[in-house]
Amino acid sequence: MADARFDVLGIGSAIVDILARTDETFLAANGMVKGTMALTTAEQSKKLYDSMGKAIEVSGGSAANTAAGVASLGGNPCYIGKVGADKLGETFAREIRAAGVDFHGGENRPAKLPTATCMIFVTPDGQRTMNTFLGACTELTSADIDAERIANSQVTYIEGYQWDAPQAKQAIRKACQAAKGAGRKVSLSLSDPICVDRHRDDLLTLIRDDVDILFGNEDEIFSLYQAADMEGAIARLREARVLACMTRSAKGAVVFDGQTTLAVPAAPVDKVVDTTGAGDLFAAGFLFGYTHGRDLTTSARIGAVAAAEVISHMGARPEVSLKDLLAKNGL
Repeated sequence: MADARFDVLGIGSAIVDILARTDETFLAANGMVKGTMALTTAEQSKKLYDSMGKAIEVSGGSAANTAAGVASLGGNPCYIGKVGADKLGETFAREIRAAGVDFHGGENRPAKLPTATCMIFVTPDGQRTMNTFLGACTELTSADIDAERIANSQVTYIEGYQWDAPQAKQAIRKACQAAKGAGRKVSLSLSDPICVDRHRDDLLTLIRDDVDILFGNEDEIFSLYQAADMEGAIARLREARVLACMTRSAKGAVVFDGQTTLAVPAAPVDKVVDTTGAGDLFAAGFLFGYTHGRDLTTSARIGAVAAAEVISHMGARPEVSLKDLLAKNGL
């Protein structure tokens, strides 16, 4: 696959994250389910923003974080997403390009709605709880899908959150057709267990028809297959015939290639500050390794190093060169 222009092309919700520290009493008082993502209206989003107190703003979005991670590792990523014609949209575009990502933001078809935001509340244990106003993301359509870029990418990476934006489903189908038509791979991130619950049938169909590489944490994969334990989940993954990466927080990750189960430990981290982006960066590391000819265990170890870096600080994008971190870890 060395003839590809890009290693990974991500398609997802282009979001600016607004992060604040809080406690579980605040989550309960506002009806939030810790560790998950809920969709909000513009009004709800503003109300939460007004209640946040001190906060930081940084570009996010699951697949965008993964693309930024691939770039930090020394890869060549591309990203397709939709932003609004506003200051936050300008910020998102500037930051993702500065990270080394080829950003295809549909500039010829600007969104009418404002750029998406995600209010992220981080509890003392580092767990993140997200409240997302999709805004401009809901305007991503098939017309925004650049089939030529997809054909020139080793792996097209799709975030499960796209199923929350009805028009995006057709866009994803077009992207999958373009990837398959060019003999490329398609990868899916399950994103969130509640998102999986909302769209289980659609996601299972996509996996059956188009997905080669599946990412999800333990809760998401168990939810997808309605499995009660690891043995049941692996049995369903064997039927699905996909390369699957299941992250398990401090327990590391499990990679299943259809026959063999590989367990990879988590990389050490002094203190878990904010788990936002952990799965995104694991996917970045794994896909970087995969597209650069590394074996599955080494690819997962790269993912673990990338995830450990991002949970050591606030925000879902790397703050240091992941390429340098790999060198320090002998990878």
